[in-house]
Amino acid sequence: MLITISREYGAGGSTVARAVAERLGWRLVDNQLVEEIARRAGMTTAEAQERVERGPTFVERLVRALAASNPELLTPASVQPPEAEDARLKQITEQVVAESAGNHAVLVGRAAGAVIGRRDDALHIKLVGTIEYRRQIIADRLGVSLDEAERQIRDVDGHRAEYHRRWYQRDWSDARNYHLVINAGWLGLERAAELIVELVRDHASSP
Repeated sequence: MLITISREYGAGGSTVARAVAERLGWRLVDNQLVEEIARRAGMTTAEAQERVERGPTFVERLVRALAASNPELLTPASVQPPEAEDARLKQITEQVVAESAGNHAVLVGRAAGAVIGRRDDALHIKLVGTIEYRRQIIADRLGVSLDEAERQIRDVDGHRAEYHRRWYQRDWSDARNYHLVINAGWLGLERAAELIVELVRDHASSP
């Protein structure tokens, strides 16, 4: 069995995933995914972190539109069109996620739920929280104002939603894509981890 954890920005997905993995004695696959994707894509970890699981910005969409109508704008000739580069990164991401999706693993983000799909041995979880709850967490974590934290939250969540829509024709916010959606701000991260562990153990003990 394996667990995928999707998360709204600031909802504590990585913290909960770490707690779940420790309590179950399972392997946690979080930042390692980005590091391996970066290695295979020939980019820095920071670049991969910025580009994996996000949709194109307005400027990137504009460049693509111009490139489609004027391919000669892409110079030198060795430069790949933006769409081709995005497709290559998405393929690498899928390969890394699939290879990491062994038994007794907790995978965080990187559209793992969409990549793995409805495997019988997969449990898909999503962590959410109100904007008020999450912006305070992000403001404290990054040392920014609440307004800036909220802007970043909407930006990151928007990119993640667009990534799922663009590549998987999937509504990232649709609760039906998950076995369990947890409001971390209401339930708390500790109880959220406990609930997931209980669910796994109940599933394992069922006939």
